[in-house]
Amino acid sequence: MRLDLPSEKKHVFDMVLPIRWGDMDAMGHVNNTVYFRYMETVRLEWMFNIGIAPDPQGQGPVILNAFCNFYKQLSYPGDVLVKLFVSEPKRSTFETWCTLELAAQPDAIHAAGGATVVWVDFPKQKSADLPAWLLGVVT
Repeated sequence: MRLDLPSEKKHVFDMVLPIRWGDMDAMGHVNNTVYFRYMETVRLEWMFNIGIAPDPQGQGPVILNAFCNFYKQLSYPGDVLVKLFVSEPKRSTFETWCTLELAAQPDAIHAAGGATVVWVDFPKQKSADLPAWLLGVVT
């Protein structure tokens, strides 16, 4: 199963995460909520690597929405290769996209999802323009 990403997507980060025994549910596969944790972990790691750190007295990213499509089950033991893409920067938002594959079987997508990120001025509690340096990263 291949995920149709926007043509202007930019591949920005990969990370391998272990599937933990506790990630599974009673049906013996990774619980659906854990896929969101995998995507969150990779998105945050990428953000910290490029210098994004939320500043409660300043500005930073907030997730507006998140989604995930499930194609094949993941189960313990194994490692998940999560690929992160960005696209569609606007004045104050950009899209993030993830594919989740077994590291031992790359290119076989088990799940795919994403999130809309909005740049927020925290003291004002409203959206703000994406900083020029960040706009350069996501375009």
